[in-house]
Amino acid sequence: MSTFPEVIPDAIGRPHVRFANPARLRIACLVPSITETLFALGLGDQVVARTGFCIHPEPAVRDVPKVGGTKDVNIARLIDTEPTHVIVNIDENRKADVDHLRKVIPNIVVTHPMVPDDNVGLFRLLGHIFSADEAAHRLAIELAIALAGARAVGAPLPPQTVLYAIWKNPWMTISRDTYVSAMLETVGWKTLPVQAEKRYPEMAADDSVWRSAERIFLSSEPYSFGDEHIEELRSTMHLTQPIELIDGEYVSWYGTRAIAGLNYLADLRRLRVQLSAETAGQRIARLAQ
Repeated sequence: MSTFPEVIPDAIGRPHVRFANPARLRIACLVPSITETLFALGLGDQVVARTGFCIHPEPAVRDVPKVGGTKDVNIARLIDTEPTHVIVNIDENRKADVDHLRKVIPNIVVTHPMVPDDNVGLFRLLGHIFSADEAAHRLAIELAIALAGARAVGAPLPPQTVLYAIWKNPWMTISRDTYVSAMLETVGWKTLPVQAEKRYPEMAADDSVWRSAERIFLSSEPYSFGDEHIEELRSTMHLTQPIELIDGEYVSWYGTRAIAGLNYLADLRRLRVQLSAETAGQRIARLAQ
């Protein structure tokens, strides 16, 4: 018997009850990371619509019809799939689209994880609504283990400031009140700038934040950075600190991807410490010669 309460609120406080007829369940998901999570919860057969950015898990997700993008949903096509539930996200989807859908779709589930721990509540909410409590509980346990592992890596190390670039033309980064920043902080990487007026601030080429960061990450999404951008920063801005590409899905996606993402960040932080130690050791060896 489930120990969950009969009603659980979503990210905006709207209560959701367990769907009474699982055989009639039809889920439209407009959040890529949550589409992946629904499959992990064993609900893949009930997902009837997704965005073009919902690309995991492969190849199973290919059978789910696309209804546009996260910011340009084809409302008519989505409604044609006759969903009982639509899952949306405050950051990823347009409020106007959600308001429109709320008039015609019985259940709109709003999500908004702000820190990796919030994924526990996300698993709980989805497990409750869609009668996947046991699978949700397993994911919550896996997340707790991954969180503990990531924090164990970061705890004994001195914090390191990082600049996490998400866009070019203009250059853009993240503020400290974002999910991505919270993910990076689990392993002791503190994002710059310390304070920002926007959650995704722009950075001019002469902004001091470029040089004050101890490490620079170029994310694979939403902008697809490559090695050529590292060379560009080296040649045009003459930056000397470590600059590297980082998998944006592992750092920014919610749900089940957060579990893999925390393990990824722990491994990355551990490896960078090892490489720094080796580099220091090589310098010492050269000086001793």
